[in-house]
Amino acid sequence: MAALQKVRNWSKLIIAIVGLALFAFIAEELVRVISYRETESRQRIGSIYGDNISLQEFNDLVDEYQQVLKVTNPAMANLSDEQMHQVREQVWNTYVQNQVIAHEAEKLGLQVTDKELQQVVQSGNHQRLAQTIFVNDKGQFDYAQLKQFLSQYSEIMNNADIPTEQKEQFATIYKYWKFIEKNIRLDLLSEKYSTLLASSMISNQIIAKKNFEARTSSYDVVLAAVPYTSVKDSDIKVSDDELKAKYDELKELFVNPQELREIKYISVGVKASKEDIKTLEGEMDGYAAQLAEGVSPAIVVRDSKSTVPYSALPVSKRALPTDIAAELDSISEGTQKGPYYYAADNTLNIVRLISKVSRPDSVEIQQIVVPGNDRAAAEKSADSILTALNGGAVIDSIAVKYGNTSPKIWVTSAEYEGRQMDDNIKNLYQTITTAAVGSVHKIAQEGQPIRIVRICDNRNFETKYDVAVIKTPRSFSKDTYNKAFNDFSSFLAGKNAADIEAGALKAGYMVEKEIVASTTYKVADVGSTREALRWIFKDDTKVGDVSPLYECGNNDNLLCVILTNITKKGYYPWDDERVKQYLTDAVMRDKKAEKIMEKMNGVKDLASAGKIAGAVSDTLRNVTFAQTAYVNKFSAPEPALTGSITARKQGEFRSGVKGNAAVYAYQVLAVNKQKDAKFNKKDEEAQLEQMATYNIFQSGILIQDLLRKANVKDNRYLFY
Repeated sequence: MAALQKVRNWSKLIIAIVGLALFAFIAEELVRVISYRETESRQRIGSIYGDNISLQEFNDLVDEYQQVLKVTNPAMANLSDEQMHQVREQVWNTYVQNQVIAHEAEKLGLQVTDKELQQVVQSGNHQRLAQTIFVNDKGQFDYAQLKQFLSQYSEIMNNADIPTEQKEQFATIYKYWKFIEKNIRLDLLSEKYSTLLASSMISNQIIAKKNFEARTSSYDVVLAAVPYTSVKDSDIKVSDDELKAKYDELKELFVNPQELREIKYISVGVKASKEDIKTLEGEMDGYAAQLAEGVSPAIVVRDSKSTVPYSALPVSKRALPTDIAAELDSISEGTQKGPYYYAADNTLNIVRLISKVSRPDSVEIQQIVVPGNDRAAAEKSADSILTALNGGAVIDSIAVKYGNTSPKIWVTSAEYEGRQMDDNIKNLYQTITTAAVGSVHKIAQEGQPIRIVRICDNRNFETKYDVAVIKTPRSFSKDTYNKAFNDFSSFLAGKNAADIEAGALKAGYMVEKEIVASTTYKVADVGSTREALRWIFKDDTKVGDVSPLYECGNNDNLLCVILTNITKKGYYPWDDERVKQYLTDAVMRDKKAEKIMEKMNGVKDLASAGKIAGAVSDTLRNVTFAQTAYVNKFSAPEPALTGSITARKQGEFRSGVKGNAAVYAYQVLAVNKQKDAKFNKKDEEAQLEQMATYNIFQSGILIQDLLRKANVKDNRYLFY
C-alpha cells in the first residue's frame, strides 16, 4: 500500500511536469507563429481587395520588367535611381490595374484561352508584337522568327554540349517573350471587359436624331455679359453655414484617396567649391592629354572612374547616354571634344571618337560545339571540321556526326552592347559581327569548348562607334561636405519648429512647403529620402515635430523636415485651407450671380441688357452643342451658355444665364445648318456609343472607381 501511495504521489508530480512541458511546447509554437506573422507583415508591400502583395512578389515583377528593358534597349542595363523609380511606378500601376480588371472579369466569367492567344500571335496584328525583337526588315512582326527561336530554345536548353553563356542568353530572350505573351493575354482580357461594358452603352433613334442636329447645327449670337468682377467682393458676406451647405453640394469634388501630410523643410544641396572644381578640371585636362597622346583608352577611362565604361567593341548610339550620342556626329574620327561641362547631369565630359564602322545589328549563325575533354584532340577535330566545311561539306550533316543539332540562331547587338566583357567574349562577338556571310570560323575560348561557327546571314547594318567617354560628376570634396554638414547641424541644434522658421533666412537657409503622400518617391525633389518619408508617416510623428537631419540625395544633400498638418484618407474637411477658398469663391460667385440676375429681371431685349452697369458685349460664331462655347472677353469656357444657346431658335432672346465668369443675355442671330448633312441612324448611334465608351474608359472614371472599391493599399515607401 505504501508503494502504491508513493506512486500516486509521484504521478501528480509527473503530470505537473508533463503539463509544464506541454505548455512550453505550445508557447514556443505560439511565439514562432506570431514571429512569422510579424515578419510576413513587415514584408507586405501593399494589398488589393484585401489580398497581400509581398515584397518578393513585387521585386520579381520589377526584375522581369528590367530584363525586358535590357533586351530592347541596352542603354537601360544600368538604371539611375530616378529611372528605377519610374520602372517601379509603371510596374505597380500596371499590376494594380490588371488585378482590378481580372477581378471584375472573373465575376463576369471572362477569360482568354490559349487558343485565342495563339491566334492573336500568329496573326501578328497586336500592337505589342510590332515592338518585339521578332520583326522583319520593314519593322513588322515576323511569326516565323518567333517560331524558329522557340524551336531553337528547346533544342539548346536540352543540349548538354551548348555553353552555359549561350543558354543564359537564350533564357533571357525566352523570359522576354513570356513577358510579352503574358501582357498580350492581359490586354485581351481587358479588351473583352471593355467590349462587354461598351456594348451596354446603347443609343436610340430619338437621342441619335438630337445628336445629329446638335452636331450639324451651329449658332451665331450677340451677347451682353455682366461679369462677376463688376460686383465688389466687399459687398458680399459669406457665412460658415453657407460654406458648409456648398461643401455638401460639391462634396465629391473633395475626395482624398490617400492620407496626405503637409510639411515644411529645409533642403541643403552641397555643391563643389571653387577649389574643388579647379582640382577636377586639372584632372580632366590630364586625361584629355593622355587620350590625345595615344594612351590606351581603356586604361584612361578606367583610371578616370568614368560613369561610362569603355566598350571593347564599337557600339551603337543607343548604348550611350543621350547627351554623348548627340555629340558623335560633330566629332571627326581620331579627334576629341572636351573637357566640357554638361549642366543637365552636372558632369565634366571628354569624348574621343576613335573610329566609326558599319556593322550589322543582327547576325544569324550556326555552330558546332566540338566535344571532348582532351584539348589537343578537340583542336584536331575542330581543324578537321573547318577543313571539311571550307571544302563544301554541309554543316548540319557534320553537326549530327559530333552529336550537335546545329540550329540557326540570331545574335543581336542587344546581347553584348553595354556589357562588361573579357577577351574571350570580345573575340567571339568581334568575329561574328565582322565576318562575311558564308564564312566559317574556329572560336577557341579559354575554359570553354571549341566552337565552329558559320555565318548564315546578317541584317540591319548601322554605324557603330569606337568611342572613349569620360563622364565625371563635378563633385565636392570631403572637406566641403563636412563644412556644410557642421554648419547645418549647428543651426538646427536645440531649435523647435518655430525657431527654425524664424531663423532660417538669416542663416542662409530657405524654408519651403510640400504636400506628401505615402506614394511619394522623394521628399523635396531629392533622391534617397526614404528615411525622411518614413519619419513623416510614422504613427508617433505629431504635427509640429522636427525630424532628424538626413543625409540624402547622391550623398550630396542635407534635409530637415517639420510636419505641419495631417489630412486623413476620405474627404478633405470643409475648413481645409484650399477647400475653404474654393467654397468661398463658389458661394461668392453664386451671390454675385443673384445680384446681377435681379438686375436682369424684366429685361426684354439685348439693348436693355447692355445698359446694366458693368455689362460688356461680344459676338460668338459657330457655337455647337458638341463643343463648349468660349468667351474671349473673359478667357472662360461656358458650358451653361452652350446648352442654352443650342436650345434656341433664330431671333430668340434669352437673359439671366449664369456662367462661370458672368451672367449672360444673348440673341440668336442665325442658326446654320450643315449643307448636305444627312441623318444616318446607324452611324449616329454608333458614334454616341463610341463617345460613351470613350468617356468611361479613356477619361479614367471607370478605373478610378474600381480602384476605390479595390481598397488598394500601397506601402512601397517603407521599402524604396
